[in-house]
Amino acid sequence: MALINQAFEYLSSQYAIHTAHLLFFLMLLAGCHQTPVREVVYEEIQLTSDAQGHCLHNTQCFSPDNQWIVYDTRNHDTLISSTGHIEMVHVATKEVKKLYQTQNQTAFGPGVGAATFSPVAPLQVLFIHGIRNADARNPYGYTRRTGVSVRIDAPFHPIFMDARDVSAPFTAGALRGGTHAHTWSGDGQWVSFTYNDYVLQQLDDLRVPDLRTVGVMAPFGPVEVSDDGSGENNSGELFSVVVAEVTENPTPGSDEIDKAFDEGWIGQSGYQKNDGHWQKRAIAFQGNVKDVDGLAKTEVFVLDLPEDITQANPNFPLAGTLDSRPNVPAGVQQRRITFTDQGVQGPRHWLRTTPDGSLIGFLSKDQNGVVQLYGVSPNGGQIKQLTFNPFSVQGPFNFSPDGRYVAYPADNSVFLTDLETGASNRLSSRFSSEEAPVGGVVWSGDGQMLAYNRYVSSTSGRFLQIFLLKGPFSLSGKSNTQ
Repeated sequence: MALINQAFEYLSSQYAIHTAHLLFFLMLLAGCHQTPVREVVYEEIQLTSDAQGHCLHNTQCFSPDNQWIVYDTRNHDTLISSTGHIEMVHVATKEVKKLYQTQNQTAFGPGVGAATFSPVAPLQVLFIHGIRNADARNPYGYTRRTGVSVRIDAPFHPIFMDARDVSAPFTAGALRGGTHAHTWSGDGQWVSFTYNDYVLQQLDDLRVPDLRTVGVMAPFGPVEVSDDGSGENNSGELFSVVVAEVTENPTPGSDEIDKAFDEGWIGQSGYQKNDGHWQKRAIAFQGNVKDVDGLAKTEVFVLDLPEDITQANPNFPLAGTLDSRPNVPAGVQQRRITFTDQGVQGPRHWLRTTPDGSLIGFLSKDQNGVVQLYGVSPNGGQIKQLTFNPFSVQGPFNFSPDGRYVAYPADNSVFLTDLETGASNRLSSRFSSEEAPVGGVVWSGDGQMLAYNRYVSSTSGRFLQIFLLKGPFSLSGKSNTQ
């Protein structure tokens, strides 16, 4: 990998080669290279075993003290609507504590899922919550969910984080639809999410379609919304806005997008720009563009956020109108940073970055059609291939807290790759397809543990259970092997 980086610098300085063509050539060169896969298998610890699902979110599952792991009780990631419990398990004692239970839970909602711990507030958990009046006529859905928090010292008492107002005139700081897959910023003050708009979804003629986009909520609240008694609206503790600009008809060959999704905060405290300036708050997300032939593909985008998201651009109200989308606040800068031939590819994943914010990770295919992990600076420029395996990455990935490694599922195992050398290590056994890791692999805050899901069969059925690997992890030294 170091040789490829040197080749890029030399060729770009010596010859007038188009950057995109040069990057493509070097990515192909990188794809020809495969590093040996080491197998230093760590002891696997099963934390849960009862006859229900134990579904981990793809990030921020560990409490700040690394003692607890939070999860919802789905037995498949598509079953939020029928799931009513949020729980946590102790990593040492395997004690389970229930944190929240929905009221009047049915197969149609309200539903809960995708639980995360605040990285700084030791007692606070945040998760998706379906709208409280969900039923067979108005079920849980993309536009009918919100973010709810509980404190683990005061379980079962919901705190609505983002306000919801679906009745005109709309409220600035509230949204009119559904927020999803909430992720805390490094300082635990802001939360990102994907968003779909209920008001536009209800338009009979769909003249302004609902398009998925990215939003944030931040401590400029609380935001008060009148409750009509139906459970459709709610007030919220934080101030919420959309931050990614989407359009229903992107111009072919342009940077316009009709979908923004699967985002992640850049760095623990942002990233450094090329001019030396530090951008404190920024988000990387996947955006769907159209190429010059009008074909859709997914590229990596960056949002530089202002410190104050409460100010609207002139004539573009934050809350939108009955026939227009919510609008992006003043000061948001949206940039496309990858210009590839094939775009982001592979299993569904969220963009994640190294802790210093210098590298955004994403999945794509190498020249052999193998899904590998790649990285790019939030400033744009050279794309680096980070994994060189003969088999594909199978799910979401996460970088280690010290920025040295990336963990992910591959070849029906848990894998670790050294970002400097590209060397990979199989950390778990290679399981059958029925028992392989499901979803992402999540680091503890101290970098000493990895948590993940696997299905386990028993006389009671086949249930998603939580497993743990304990470090210290190394690609060069001895391990806690079986």
